[in-house]
Amino acid sequence: MSRLKTLSDEYQKLRVRLEQGGGAERIKRQHDQGKLTARERVTALLDLDGPWVEIGLLVAWDQYDGQAPAAGVVTGLGRIGGRPVVVVANDATVKAGSWWPETIKKILRAQEIAMRQRIPIIYLVDSAGVNLPYQGGVFPGQYGAARIFYYNSIMRRYLKVPQIAAVMGPCIAGGAYLPALSDVIFMVEGTSFMGLGGPNLVKGATGQVVDAETLGGATTHTAVSAVAHYRAKDDKDCLVRIREYVGRLPHASTARRTYPAPKRDTEELYDVIPADHRMSYDVRAMFECLLDAGRLDEFQPDVAPEMICGHGAIEGRHVAVIANSRGVIKGKKGEAPRIGGIIYTESAEKVAYFIENADRERVPLLFIQDVSGFMVGTEAEHTGIIRAGARFVEAMATATVPKLVLTVNHASGAGYYAMAGQGFDPDFIVSWPTGRMGVMEGESAVQAVYGGEAAKPDNAAAVEAMRADYEQQLDAKFAGARGFVDAILTPEETRDTLAFLLEVANEFTGPHLGAFALPSVSAC
Repeated sequence: MSRLKTLSDEYQKLRVRLEQGGGAERIKRQHDQGKLTARERVTALLDLDGPWVEIGLLVAWDQYDGQAPAAGVVTGLGRIGGRPVVVVANDATVKAGSWWPETIKKILRAQEIAMRQRIPIIYLVDSAGVNLPYQGGVFPGQYGAARIFYYNSIMRRYLKVPQIAAVMGPCIAGGAYLPALSDVIFMVEGTSFMGLGGPNLVKGATGQVVDAETLGGATTHTAVSAVAHYRAKDDKDCLVRIREYVGRLPHASTARRTYPAPKRDTEELYDVIPADHRMSYDVRAMFECLLDAGRLDEFQPDVAPEMICGHGAIEGRHVAVIANSRGVIKGKKGEAPRIGGIIYTESAEKVAYFIENADRERVPLLFIQDVSGFMVGTEAEHTGIIRAGARFVEAMATATVPKLVLTVNHASGAGYYAMAGQGFDPDFIVSWPTGRMGVMEGESAVQAVYGGEAAKPDNAAAVEAMRADYEQQLDAKFAGARGFVDAILTPEETRDTLAFLLEVANEFTGPHLGAFALPSVSAC
């Protein structure tokens, strides 16, 4: 069995476990309360048999002794009536849907997707509020919970991104501002509560005794306070009415596309990545599995072949592809061979020019990462690798077209940055289970720290511990747990997911820069 297949099977098992949220007992408790679970709500909300790309499923999975699967919130992308939308759904089976520090990170990422792509965002609220033992990582700071409300406000006032909130359980304290800053609020009879303080807090603060329904139930907020706008009789009714609401929003329908199938089946991708991550392979075999007709119209194929640039399409959507070519590449006459996965001066110049052309032509960029870094040494420095690398980074960073990233193997050093690393705000960054994200490989780190001392018996334990630590941090699941990638994909999911992400990224034809690009304030 291939390394990619083994790691994919391990990931699939973890995914199934995380999708169970707080487990069978808590799911039953949710049902006993007359409520659907977060994932059941998402399924009922989105188009039947439509795409679902979950963002941040692995976030926090290896923290808090496993008590925070998916950080207690389901976030992702799907379609309602054929229209792409973002969904945020608190998972009440995980600590009553309370907010962990990582919950904030996931909600902000979902909002940034909605802002960048200008697509509706639906909040399915069912949360007890801040997880108080961890409030220090939730409440304060530039990217604490307040950032959610800042993004709410920017979307309402300037970006005109539709925000629909459904209070489908408790919505307490500062969390109430999330629906309050949305365009419309739905509430569910008998199960919804929204208030700056619950009955116990009200009694403690004011001495007033009041039940939850009178204080902040669905009837109170739709008939007395007028804070909410629509009242539904149960979860299913609420979700149907949200679908109807989104269906009324103006949206240019997507033209039906016809396109050729890939040259090879996506299942064959399992055989592309070698058992040893350091070994070479033919990246063009990936193109044959991912691109329409398996065809890439290569740009300057005889120049700097360690970097492949070219034009192709995924389900009829054109894309400019930039990929590292792994292997030993024959040099020009009189020149030494080049190592694939390394960026040289010539390849940096080539890619920078290609990116600038794609930006002028308004063609989205797809980076297929298997990069070990930039070349070092006397020859590289004398040929101006630093300046060429800077041109590469600047071209990528300032490109205003959508940028998608697929990490298939290594994502190391400054090469990871140049290939649209997360710090440069690509629209989406996904990884195969074989992705290895880090400054360098463990063996390189050992040499950097210990040098010739690494082989000494006295250093053996420390060296092995260092290798093991790097191996853990280079696992794609480690990156997923910290939100360094949006999602981990299996090979057979990759083409369909990339196609949907391209569709989403093409929703907004303006500049794709930063978390969002503000229009002229005077024009708002």
